[in-house]
Amino acid sequence: MSVYTVSEVAKLSGVSVRTLHHYDEIGLLKPALVGENGYRYYGAAELLRLQQVLFHRELGLRLEDIRRALDASDFDLKAALRSHRAVLAAKTRRYRALMKTLDQTLAALEGDTEMDEKQMYRGFPPEKQAQYETWLEDRFGPAARPEIDASKARMAAMSPSDYAGFLAELEATEAGLARAMADGLPANGEAVGDLVARHHAWVAGGWTRSPDGGAYRVLADMYRDHPDFRARYEARAAGFTDYLVAAMYAFAESRLS
Repeated sequence: MSVYTVSEVAKLSGVSVRTLHHYDEIGLLKPALVGENGYRYYGAAELLRLQQVLFHRELGLRLEDIRRALDASDFDLKAALRSHRAVLAAKTRRYRALMKTLDQTLAALEGDTEMDEKQMYRGFPPEKQAQYETWLEDRFGPAARPEIDASKARMAAMSPSDYAGFLAELEATEAGLARAMADGLPANGEAVGDLVARHHAWVAGGWTRSPDGGAYRVLADMYRDHPDFRARYEARAAGFTDYLVAAMYAFAESRLS
């Protein structure tokens, strides 16, 4: 049987040694054996389990939920792989549509072609938007509906150029926050707070009002609790969802209270 050290597994998978140690500590991924020298060794079964961990992380599940799923007596590896493939195929189709929309928007902004406003939203499935709206109404009650409708109207009124700039600002802000996390900056620090201020301003640009501390915390809760948002942020960097939420909470406490 081929065995791999923790460093070799890290190199194969792209998962850091520190993260693999953490997975061992919480019982998510135990090594096949630990040598007398204290080194961890992993076999084929552990490599497959790590692959499952990574697939489930892509789907936005929390580590504890992944551990329970993989340890369940009825867990079927082949069925799980088929399910992952179906999800990825659906995402691939959507991303292709989004890339086409992006290319068409860029072409219109550069004057190469004219763009029908309806083309601006290809790849953004209306059923997904409806799910988000239902989720918000279920959580916050009928009072959420006027805010949802007003925000949708504001977004629809944007020109292609404004909308492209709106998305570019979000990308720049999230990328900056991800770098701050990678650099080890505390979520409640001044430098991160300045980045979150940009995010807060971006949110205000899509809402009908600038969110106060309570509303901004509610938005942070949605990022943390809704599986689609968690999957989106974890795709940027493992742990980014919780870091962003902590930064938003700190910002609300220090600058919006």
